[in-house]
Amino acid sequence: MKHIDIRQVFADYASYLGKEITVCGWVRTSRDSKTVAFVEVNDGTCLKNLQIVVDKQRFDDKIPGVFAVGAGVCMTGELRESPNNVCELHLASYRILGECPADYPLQKKRHTLEFLRTMPHLRVRTNTMLNVQRVRSALSYASHIYFQSNGFTYVHTPIITGSDCEGAGEVFNVTVKHWNDSAASEEEYYRDDFFGRKAYLTVSGQLEGEAAAMALGKIYTFGPTFRAENSNTSRHVAEFWQVEPEVAFAELPDIIEIVEGYVKFIVGYVLDHCRPELEFFEKFYEAGLIDKLNNVVHSDFVVLDYTDAVRLLQQSGVNFVYKPEWGAELQSEHERYLTEQVYRKPVFVTNYPKDVKAFYMKQNPDGKTVAATDLLVPGIGEIVGCSERETDYDKLVAAMRSKGITVEGYKQYLDLRRYGSVPHSGFGMGLDRMVMYLTGMSNIRDVLLYPRAPKELK
Repeated sequence: MKHIDIRQVFADYASYLGKEITVCGWVRTSRDSKTVAFVEVNDGTCLKNLQIVVDKQRFDDKIPGVFAVGAGVCMTGELRESPNNVCELHLASYRILGECPADYPLQKKRHTLEFLRTMPHLRVRTNTMLNVQRVRSALSYASHIYFQSNGFTYVHTPIITGSDCEGAGEVFNVTVKHWNDSAASEEEYYRDDFFGRKAYLTVSGQLEGEAAAMALGKIYTFGPTFRAENSNTSRHVAEFWQVEPEVAFAELPDIIEIVEGYVKFIVGYVLDHCRPELEFFEKFYEAGLIDKLNNVVHSDFVVLDYTDAVRLLQQSGVNFVYKPEWGAELQSEHERYLTEQVYRKPVFVTNYPKDVKAFYMKQNPDGKTVAATDLLVPGIGEIVGCSERETDYDKLVAAMRSKGITVEGYKQYLDLRRYGSVPHSGFGMGLDRMVMYLTGMSNIRDVLLYPRAPKELK
């Protein structure tokens, strides 16, 4: 049906004043008096509602009940200036596109996030979730702009794979077979399956991305990834989105430079294009949010060696829940201390112990650490994982065996080290965690349209 987006009405309202226009949307609020009713309508294209002024003398007595909260409507009328709302529509005619009964659960203006998680199909209609999705959309678009304008090729790596990229074993099986225990072995059981072998939902597109980078030079993949980790923390879900570039002829300092440029660009883009949404989140969820994001854009990121980071933590005098020790992963409390108390800006921690990192990371000459880095940001901790990839065939095989990974399942990946291997690096950024950082939302389940987590499949 022919109509004007409410976003466009507010953006160019002067050109519509005094004219009859048609808008569509859903009723957000409805206030009634003896002669006049006021209805606020939102169509999802912007944060602001358009106020509809209803002169009840022009209509029958059904008007107050018709405009129930949640109803889908099409309204036509004259647009006039409003001292309180910039502009408002004086109703001439209307159509009810979808009625909404009194048991509609979003009658109140504010609901707890926990309550809204029980109804993902409806919660997207709230201001919080509308704004989350708009920021997420802008962030995704900005990612494509950055990589496309810097010579990267967008590739689509498979979602179904035959290998566990990180070797952790936390993968979802893909099968068309019903369970039975008649097979003599796992290999025999899966031989008659769809792929003739065991298959998984991917935890990362990195391995296939490396293959593409060995031909295209600079690539990125951007899509859903999956991890069957039985974790119920506020930062983990089973289905999440990752941005994963791979760059040939890049060593660790080169990829660090790319990460910094990328993060500054996408944060700056959201600051420029989602100001009303960010102001909403600053008001209701995180005071000082916009200043925090501006600090990211205008700061020189710190590069800190892991060994120095551990020393700083040990000398801090802080009674951490997890005692910082060399050889262990940094915990979230450690990461936030470094970024929020010591440096007050993003920090790259480099050269982690090889025993706590993935098999594919390049081993440093000291034999104890790998050329890897995590980007830590104030307020959330790790947001990007990054490394130079191991190009030495024998070292890679030794690393795989030391972590209990079956070498035979990675023949194609190892072939990349035999046929024209060059130094190359890459990183992975969890899109959902970046949305959390940009909006101040504290739970990853609140930045996904339909979050997937243990015992949670709504």
